[in-house]
Amino acid sequence: MALEFNENNFDEFLTSDKPMMIDFWAEWCGPCRNIAPIIDELYSQYSEYINVGKVNIDVSPSIPAKYGIRNIPTVLFIKNGEVLDKQVGAAQKKVFEDKLKALL
Repeated sequence: MALEFNENNFDEFLTSDKPMMIDFWAEWCGPCRNIAPIIDELYSQYSEYINVGKVNIDVSPSIPAKYGIRNIPTVLFIKNGEVLDKQVGAAQKKVFEDKLKALL
């Protein structure tokens, strides 16, 4: 299962040597629930190289505000603290995986 990023641990992950893939989601969001298994699969496959996790926008609202997240699901791809790519809306696993591989 993917990591749970929140306001208490987010900066620790952001400053780690590993790139990040962050899924911004909410429990009430249908498309978010649809991509959740994909995010979990990518975590299982790439957690050795990339911090793959989720931010619940209702629990940790300051994080999506920091990145100007207006729609969910939105997945950010961050390396060295810089957003290099993003995916707004649900997509197939290959779309996420290709963006994730670009971080390596």
